Amino acid sequence: MTTKAIEPDRAGRLAAWTDPVTRVRFVDTPRAEMLARMGVESVEDLLRHYPNRYLDLSSTVPLGSLKIGQEVTAVGTLHEVTVKRPRPKLSVTEAALFDGTGLLVGVWFNQSYLAARFKVGERWAFAGKVAMEYGTRQMKNPFVERLGDGAETERLGRILPIHPATEGLSTNWIRRLVREALDAYSDVSDPLPAAVRVARDLIPLRRALEEVHFPQSAQGRDAARRRLAYDELLAIQLAMALRRYEVVDGRAGHAHTAHGPALAALRDALPFRLTDEQERAADDILADMASARPMNRMLLGDVGTGKTAVAALALACVADSGTQAAMMAPTEVLATQYAGKVGPLLDAAGITWALLTGSTPANTRRKILEGLDDATIAVVFGTHALLVGDVAFDHLTLAIVDEQHRFGVGQRLGLRGKGEAVDLLVMTATPIPRSLALTLYGDLDTSYIRERPGGRNGTHVTTEIVAKGGRAGAYDRVRAAVEAGHQAYVVCALVDESDSAEAKAATKEAERLRTTVFPDLKVGLLTGQMKSAEKAEAMERFRAGAIDILVATTVIEVGVDVPNTTVMVVEDAERFGLAQLHQLRGRIGRGAAPGEFLLFADPKTDDGRRRMSAIAATNDGFALAEEDLRLRGEGQVLGERQSGLPQLRIASVLRDGDLLDAAREDAAAMVAADPCLDSADHAPLLVQVKRRFGADWAWVSSG
Repeated sequence: MTTKAIEPDRAGRLAAWTDPVTRVRFVDTPRAEMLARMGVESVEDLLRHYPNRYLDLSSTVPLGSLKIGQEVTAVGTLHEVTVKRPRPKLSVTEAALFDGTGLLVGVWFNQSYLAARFKVGERWAFAGKVAMEYGTRQMKNPFVERLGDGAETERLGRILPIHPATEGLSTNWIRRLVREALDAYSDVSDPLPAAVRVARDLIPLRRALEEVHFPQSAQGRDAARRRLAYDELLAIQLAMALRRYEVVDGRAGHAHTAHGPALAALRDALPFRLTDEQERAADDILADMASARPMNRMLLGDVGTGKTAVAALALACVADSGTQAAMMAPTEVLATQYAGKVGPLLDAAGITWALLTGSTPANTRRKILEGLDDATIAVVFGTHALLVGDVAFDHLTLAIVDEQHRFGVGQRLGLRGKGEAVDLLVMTATPIPRSLALTLYGDLDTSYIRERPGGRNGTHVTTEIVAKGGRAGAYDRVRAAVEAGHQAYVVCALVDESDSAEAKAATKEAERLRTTVFPDLKVGLLTGQMKSAEKAEAMERFRAGAIDILVATTVIEVGVDVPNTTVMVVEDAERFGLAQLHQLRGRIGRGAAPGEFLLFADPKTDDGRRRMSAIAATNDGFALAEEDLRLRGEGQVLGERQSGLPQLRIASVLRDGDLLDAAREDAAAMVAADPCLDSADHAPLLVQVKRRFGADWAWVSSG
């Protein structure tokens, strides 16, 4: 991508934001080092070091009028500071505010060092929820801020910004440095075209920066946040649109034969009728493959919704076109399972196939490579082994990547790069809320499958939280399932015990169950640390019924399909995330018999209790994904999933759905009209996008 020159004055003012933060007045070397600890190294970093909360001093309530349960900012003079020690290892710090109308006491536990911050006679603001304890209004662990004189408060517009701080650099100092940066550097041309600002009712950038850091009113602060959040989301959506243009819209792909004899034969070989949603997803995929543009699609399906059958249709479409396909899974267990499930369907349709993993014997591997090179093999299933340099295809036109979030972007592109303008289908059984999918995978078209075959939609499996006293009863249910001819999983968080972890270890738990709980049953073990051959043998023995109870780590989380398994026990369930628990639950009840999902849990935190309540309340993976996003926060979820995406500093995929849709629509229109963003209107935006992506710009341009 190239960028036409912007007029020198405008370019210079845009470039000034890249100045080192030391160019800002009062930022000496020690302060620059402190700022760097928070990721603030340039002027722009400082300008975008937004407050994480505000103290609204314009609507404070007299202390004598505070209501119990009220979230409020209270202002007064420090009347008394005490540190009490009611028992060993417990200190209680109390700071009392007085304003002439009443008293409010801030209370902190085991934070006696705070007492040194407070001095009687100073003016302070406390923010938090009011409670009544021992006849006194209190706030437990309130946010606090020492206030200057009345003139300072007035200059700040009576809404006090609280910027994230670090040791040695208080929020007061950061506020001062931000003020200096705004005064010296905020006079830049707005990179967002005026027509877009008007259409989306967005305030100018300079005003937004001023209002977000030093708001004159709550309305001004909210308008500023809206504009800056839109900018963040637009940068991501522009990058996605540019990437999509390079990969899809700007390339000629292979137009596959969408309804040939191999596809018809494979459909006839399916042992079941596809659901309506499977058919719709298949129609999306086959239409993409028949198009002259490369496919770039993600198939999202809840556990047990039958994504594999849909993928098999795409493989048959490739065979009808006389080309080749590769399907990559994150583990050998899953790759081998796909070969076992899809391979017979391909055989019935007369389609040649092979399985290539890291443990494939050398002689077999050599024959597979020859078959791929001379096109006598049409479909290959595999793991990361498909990415090795000597794996070459005669004519690869379709790459399918399963559980794609487990692969890096480079690995996904590495498989696609083994052909020219290859169609890409990525699949995931991890439900993703729509807002998160647009943020993380906005360059991909999406197809959803929520409906499970047979209309069960999760009601086939019951979920129960088992307290410590219920362990024996849970084991009785495992035994009853085995006696009825079924099998069970016991899932542990760790492979081996360690001094720093309390979770049950798989190896130790397998031995305990084998010797003391189920000595008359066949107990097996499967962990990710076992050798490939050992894992394959354990899985095959379990699938064949030679193992009654399989003790495993989360290596079985994704895709493992043994329909005879009806019970799963999860040790230390509170240690698992909601998405992971839902994936594990999807491993049982896949046959005709119902499943029981038993969670041994003793959550000590509110978050842990909420997660356990959520998993027990619903089997809807997409509803759980939304709840997971709310509980963990999008910062953590984005941090785990994103690869190459800039950090969201002020936007929220949870609350800014309208802005996300607007940014996606605007980005698509801009790139459609100006594919390189090199017009006078769009070049400043491209500069901003590249700056936000930084070193990760290759994520976009490597498409």
